[in-house]
Amino acid sequence: MVKTNVLVIAFMLMNFMTTETSAQTAAPASGQKYEFLKSKTQVKNPLELRDPFKRKIVRKKNQASQAKKDSGYYSDELGIDNVPIERIRVVGVLLGEQRRAMVKIADRNDNEIFYLREGSKIGQNNAELRAILPAGIILVEKIRNVYDQDEYLETVIPITQE
Repeated sequence: MVKTNVLVIAFMLMNFMTTETSAQTAAPASGQKYEFLKSKTQVKNPLELRDPFKRKIVRKKNQASQAKKDSGYYSDELGIDNVPIERIRVVGVLLGEQRRAMVKIADRNDNEIFYLREGSKIGQNNAELRAILPAGIILVEKIRNVYDQDEYLETVIPITQE
């Protein structure tokens, strides 16, 4: 035990002595110790610096479209992922063990119907389909309000007749 303590102290002294001598040899003879700091601390244009009191805005990419790109599946067809909620029309509802909602996009010429389940994410802000009711669907989307707090908006889309 005593030998290990003596060895540790000796090692620390040797390490201290070598760092002190290397610091003395690294300093230039002209007396300027901190020459390397002159090139590192200059700010050329202070207006380009980020405001430290504002948080960095990170935009998330749509996970479903990212998965399609990663899987090698490419299509020019527009899905329901990037369609605003205001353009979504509920055409019908299938009730039972696995509820489904039949949805169309309002301004499209084709009569393509999308089948959605509870929990699926649609729209530009990834609104989650929370409930499928006999009269329509309920969507919940998470947004940031003016005070930089999370806020949940519920949207009820009733069944429409064409």
